[in-house]
Amino acid sequence: MRIGFIGGGNMASSIIGGLVASGMAAENIWASDPNADSLAKLRDVAAVNTGSDNNALIAQVNVLILAVKPQIMKMVAVDIAAAVKEHQPLVITIAAGVTGGSLAGWLGGNPAIVRCMPNTPALVRSGATGLYANEQVSEAQRQQATTILEAVGLALWVDSEAQLDAVTAVSGSGPAYFFLVMEAMQAAGKDMGLSDEVAKQLTLQTALGAAKMAIASDVDAAELRRRVTSPKGTTERAINILEDGGLRQLFADALDGARVRAEELAIELEGE
Repeated sequence: MRIGFIGGGNMASSIIGGLVASGMAAENIWASDPNADSLAKLRDVAAVNTGSDNNALIAQVNVLILAVKPQIMKMVAVDIAAAVKEHQPLVITIAAGVTGGSLAGWLGGNPAIVRCMPNTPALVRSGATGLYANEQVSEAQRQQATTILEAVGLALWVDSEAQLDAVTAVSGSGPAYFFLVMEAMQAAGKDMGLSDEVAKQLTLQTALGAAKMAIASDVDAAELRRRVTSPKGTTERAINILEDGGLRQLFADALDGARVRAEELAIELEGE
């Protein structure tokens, strides 16, 4: 693969770092960004090829990753449309809310497009990404996309583009839910007399340990919860309070709200 990034922000930096760490030669990676400081930061990650000419970059690559903000995606896509038609790279977009149909319309022709929704833990190579390919994407190109996103964590394909809105709700926005739970647990620990640092470290290590147990286990989260909830014990008391408080329905409502907002953002961006 020869991979080009348009946009040199944090997500591009993370993917580049993951690719190089997994064995890809930096000389096969290009990056374009109008901000010289952003390019300098990318070169600190790896000795990649950098510049500010998007069209010149496209001529060098067979995989093009659009890592720009959704609000400027149309402008960028229209500007590179001729080069994409000529060189026909696989186009991977990590911009939330920009549908494959919109992007294909801006680029023109019938480009091979993979939409993906990585989340911020990709910055520490522990991300979770949902991917969807349009009909023009070959099996070999699907494998290329998988390889690229697996460099920063888990990569899973979904069956329809609409399911990416659910991916956004579950994993795209998901880290913030866990951060909120951590924040609440730390505050509760402090209220019960623990120091800020002790409450923080206990909470973070507990979250890490629980995630590792769930990943390594051959049973689901519900069974793991049952196994650590002794009858009439402290954990059961806490779980009952959370259940009585409607935690499950609250999470269901919150995630559905995120999914609906993802749909709304796609409509808003299509109208720009």
